[in-house]
Amino acid sequence: MTVSEKVSYLKGLVEGLDLDKDDKTVKVINAIIDTLDEVAECVSELELDVADISDQVDAVDEDLAEVEDYLFEYDDDDDEDLYEIKCPECGNTIVADLEMIDNDEIKCPECGASLQLDIEEIEE
Repeated sequence: MTVSEKVSYLKGLVEGLDLDKDDKTVKVINAIIDTLDEVAECVSELELDVADISDQVDAVDEDLAEVEDYLFEYDDDDDEDLYEIKCPECGNTIVADLEMIDNDEIKCPECGASLQLDIEEIEE
């Protein structure tokens, strides 16, 4: 039974008691039931929103998995062209290929430091 159904059931029970609507206690009970009804509507809307967001997160997760597969899957032969360079400023390890190194300078993506490179020194 949903929250909305439970509130409707309570409303029916109170109406079935055939109480005096001018009595202060009955007015309070009716106000509480009206408030519960509004809360139940909000909960129902939130449940729908959460379901929609969950579907969207699942779709993004699947897309991200495809991107990760594309970015991180490479042949072992490709490893020969990759070099790990440690930034002297922040210690971040940068993976660079020959094309990036041919520029003789790389900026550290972590701290922005400019790294001067010597290809012969890197190959050693």
